Amino acid sequence: MKLRKQYQSFLRFIGNYVLYILIQTLCKTLRIQTIGSESINSLIIEKKNFVLAFWHGTMVIPWFAHRNLKLLAIISQSQDGDLLAKILRKWNYKVVRGSSSKGGEVALQIMIDHAKHECAVAITPDGPRGPNFKMKAGAVITAKKSGVPLVLVGAGYKSKLKLHSWDNFEVPLPFSKVQLVYSEPILIDKNLTRDETSKIIFECEDKLNELQKRAQDFSE
Repeated sequence: MKLRKQYQSFLRFIGNYVLYILIQTLCKTLRIQTIGSESINSLIIEKKNFVLAFWHGTMVIPWFAHRNLKLLAIISQSQDGDLLAKILRKWNYKVVRGSSSKGGEVALQIMIDHAKHECAVAITPDGPRGPNFKMKAGAVITAKKSGVPLVLVGAGYKSKLKLHSWDNFEVPLPFSKVQLVYSEPILIDKNLTRDETSKIIFECEDKLNELQKRAQDFSE
């Protein structure tokens, strides 16, 4: 039995390693262009923290594109989350496990503390279970309570596979053209009421969906 467990652990290790190599190789073949990236570049140059948000189903390239910024990533406590966490650590993210369904309050406080004192934060605001393209509160609340700007980014892949998952997960095909479209930094008043904050969440959801639509609009 012990030998069998060791064998299974070995297979998981090999599988995770191969998956990372495949994703890394795929991402390096893609032709990535950005629109509005001046907003995030200015924050980076000025060494200001921020909250970066993008939809769960489009997350492959946003994670890859910001891999060397040493952002904090909040990843769900699931088996799928295990795989993503291992990849993000190789991409220089600081990974914390938690979500709206498990460890949510702790994860939220960690995001706020990091955004305020340590580093920028990246989050998929409709994860880990959806519904897709519907923004939960975490990204906005983190920006509000930490006093840092929120930056939204849409990601579009010209050639892709779409999986039959809750988020319609998109996998770009090798050598595909990719567009990342950024919002201006969004500052959220920490004195907003609960109702006012809810309104901002809906506005950010609409804005991110608008950015996503723009990112998917490829002109020849």
